[in-house]
Amino acid sequence: MARPAPALRYLFDEDVNPEVARIAARLGFDVVSVHDLGRRGLSDLDQLRFAAMDGRIVVTRNRDDFIVLTVDAFRAGDPHHGVLILPHTVRNDRPAEIARVLEAWHGRWQDVGYPGDYFIDFVS
Repeated sequence: MARPAPALRYLFDEDVNPEVARIAARLGFDVVSVHDLGRRGLSDLDQLRFAAMDGRIVVTRNRDDFIVLTVDAFRAGDPHHGVLILPHTVRNDRPAEIARVLEAWHGRWQDVGYPGDYFIDFVS
């Protein structure tokens, strides 16, 4: 019997305006921010591991580091629940705009389910 696809849940990295998580939560998304969890200042690897253990997709603006960490996690077989990268063209001082970008991305996947472990996707 096929296993149901995991729900789309998100962890916003500290480089994403914490107001985005609040707006997204009001839109009905299962989101948390490292700001609200008291996890600011922890390494990207720690954030990625935390997200994987909690079944959350990391949402970040830190493209380069998270690409390397994803490749490393894949090679090591470490848990990884995906990374969603926000480009710097989506301005961090406009949290409602970022929430709309997440809403559009989420809408693409909600009907088909979770895109799979070790995925990296870029939104704009």
